Amino acid sequence: MEEIQRTEVTKNPEIEDIIELTMQSVEACDNEQQKQQAQEDGDKRDEDEDEDELRKLLLSDIGELPLIPPSATQINFVSYFITDFTKSGHDQYIYRHANGLCVIGLAPTHIAFKDEGGITNVDFNVGKSDRSVLKVSGKRKKNALRSESNTALCKVSTSKDSYIVRCCVKGSLLEVNERLITQPELLNSSADREGYIAIIMPRPADWTKNKESLITLEEYKEKKEKVQSDKSLEPSLL
Repeated sequence: MEEIQRTEVTKNPEIEDIIELTMQSVEACDNEQQKQQAQEDGDKRDEDEDEDELRKLLLSDIGELPLIPPSATQINFVSYFITDFTKSGHDQYIYRHANGLCVIGLAPTHIAFKDEGGITNVDFNVGKSDRSVLKVSGKRKKNALRSESNTALCKVSTSKDSYIVRCCVKGSLLEVNERLITQPELLNSSADREGYIAIIMPRPADWTKNKESLITLEEYKEKKEKVQSDKSLEPSLL
């Protein structure tokens, strides 16, 4: 009797429908979970890829990094040079900031650095006034000295000779480096940083004109390398 009842239950269509619906529901639930898992895996892969891209942007390949990191001057200024200015060997740099200010100083190949012992004295009392007493104030740069490109800034002296350093650009002389009066050795150790000579603000039109007589850092290097190469060939030509 029990076996007959089990057979009837098994063949009951209502039960079979319930079982089929249950199986379909379970299958649909499994499919939905698989879809969610796939979506989560895809999102995670996208996040990982984004992190990798960001890491590449923020952290450079160590093999691509320069052996010597760029200085603040190289980052914030554009370097220009003028060679043999008014006299042979009088090489100077002009570092121009984005705001137009120009820092003036002695280039590494300036003739004064070739004298034994280097530069021993700096005197800003040249021309008709002492540049070191210049006091500029206010947004209009009151008391700024209007200078031409060949206006004298100072006189640097060595144990052998003395040399006049000039503005190189036409503009308003805003400041001279007074530290050089008591610490002239800064020119020998860091002429391109603490040993700068002066700061000048040219007018845009004046700068455009002055720039025509200046050369870039790359042109300066090429020019000096050529001069050095020509000198090394001179003995063999005699």
